[in-house]
Amino acid sequence: MNNSFLADQPHHRFNTLNGDWVLVSPHRSKRPWQGKVEKVEEDNRPAYDPTCYLCPGNARVGGEENPAYKGTFVFNNDFGALQENVEEQDINIGGLLKAGSERGICRVICFSPRHDLTLPEMTVPDIRKIVDLWVSEFQTLGEKAYINYVQIFENKGAMMGCSNPHPHGQIWAQQHVPLEPAKEEVQQKKYYQENNKSLLLAYLELELGQQERIVAENQSFVALVPFWAVWPYEVMIISRRHIQHIGMMTEQEKDDYADMLRQVTIMYDNVFEISFPYSAGIHQSPTDGEPHPEWHLHMHFYPPLLRSATVKKFMVGYEMLGNPQRDITPESSAEKLRGLSKVHYKKTSGGK
Repeated sequence: MNNSFLADQPHHRFNTLNGDWVLVSPHRSKRPWQGKVEKVEEDNRPAYDPTCYLCPGNARVGGEENPAYKGTFVFNNDFGALQENVEEQDINIGGLLKAGSERGICRVICFSPRHDLTLPEMTVPDIRKIVDLWVSEFQTLGEKAYINYVQIFENKGAMMGCSNPHPHGQIWAQQHVPLEPAKEEVQQKKYYQENNKSLLLAYLELELGQQERIVAENQSFVALVPFWAVWPYEVMIISRRHIQHIGMMTEQEKDDYADMLRQVTIMYDNVFEISFPYSAGIHQSPTDGEPHPEWHLHMHFYPPLLRSATVKKFMVGYEMLGNPQRDITPESSAEKLRGLSKVHYKKTSGGK
């Protein structure tokens, strides 16, 4: 691979997982920044907030009261984007105006009763409880006849539109496979049919051989900055074993998954020594009753920060009208993440 070309010159890279392209412009990282600078808010939340509608014992906006939960807590979203009881409708006018009903369930998962603890500051055993709940919800929701995809995700930080700072994630289970996993399914199925092998397993073997973009490893999972990454510090976690969904994980893999989540999020917080914002989500096989041997379990992390805690990457202009573009290369991002301390900055002598 011509590393000097990739490091210095404009080029485009193919996203083999979803079929898109990204423009990479390494020389632009040297330009002065005169754009918007985000305000950094101090992360000094209390362990319990009496005004928070996700804290134990508090009333939610809809009027229901949370139990005095001690670990994780899950409930139906009071303002879910999807609903179970919808009128079945299909509209097709001239093949151009199309619409149809979409049934689904939206769930909220509180990671901890502590208002002030995000994933990187939690213990591996406590994160394992979140993993166990993800598995349970995936299986329970996926067993419903009309649910064909279960999307587990987290929006962390106000910068990512998170409406409540209490550590939590969401699950949207719905009738149709959403756009992004549907694009990945096409690519994975094509590769599997042609090679009788998982696309991501083949990709992971290449990455482990090169080691340029690997940021963390354990017995069951590898975290890396994808060759085709769009966001500045984008990371993908890939299972070493070819499994289709989280329900197939062994007990050891669940422990290792919790460990990898902690490692990645600690690295993020340590980049700029703040509670690092991101959107993250698990991509796995549909729950339509088919075996889907082409699918390979993985998780995406899309953080927006670019040069500092106050400079954000915006998807505007060319990105909206053309295709995604990035300045710093995935290799340089991986090198920075890989070199960070594995201890959270708040626990070091130099921490804030």
